Amino acid sequence: MSTEIRGPVELPARREDIELRTADGLTLVGELAVPSETPPVATLVTLHPLPTAGGFMDSHIIRKAAARLPALADLAVLRFNTRGTTSPRGTSDGAFDGGEAERQDVAAAMAFVRERGLPRPWLLGWSFGTELALKYGRQHDIEGVILLSPPLHRASAEEVAAWAGTDVPVVVLVPEFDDYLRPPEARERFASIPHARLIAVEGGKHLWVGETQTRRVLTEIVGAVNPSALPLATEWPID
Repeated sequence: MSTEIRGPVELPARREDIELRTADGLTLVGELAVPSETPPVATLVTLHPLPTAGGFMDSHIIRKAAARLPALADLAVLRFNTRGTTSPRGTSDGAFDGGEAERQDVAAAMAFVRERGLPRPWLLGWSFGTELALKYGRQHDIEGVILLSPPLHRASAEEVAAWAGTDVPVVVLVPEFDDYLRPPEARERFASIPHARLIAVEGGKHLWVGETQTRRVLTEIVGAVNPSALPLATEWPID
């Protein structure tokens, strides 16, 4: 017997409610999910979409990454609410600061990764989360960065170009029908990072709605972080 992996299906993992402490004294709420039987081979540090537009740690791609990838790809997935953001897990201290004070939220997440000894951290940003990854990711010891639907509203051209001076992989998923930045413009704006890998997703939209788009995004994430886990299973055995 097996069940199809889609929608809200949550596969086995060890899940722990966690709290992050920022340098300016805030407590951020979150969750760490790790493989149930084996050590993780890499870690996704997820940065959610814009909280003032409904983004939070349960935004569906991030929630499904945490629900599926510890089991399917041996990944640890850290997700949390940035300052002032609410989800069923709770509300993080502080107030939204437009991506400025959130620098300290990213730093708190990376400090947690170090304290727990989580391996090979990748920053995984979606929309607003891509701005945080681009602006602040270079300040941390990361394995790579994955950008989903980057709007490039807050990250400056200089902040983007600064990644050219690193050897950190930069993977950019741009939906064909994105609301803010579509593939032709994205190629121009990321051209300042010669080693960036831009993936134009045919038929994709900013919110990656639907199981087909979800599976495409999760496949590209795993392809960057742990390609030996591909292809991702689409069914899971049940008793």
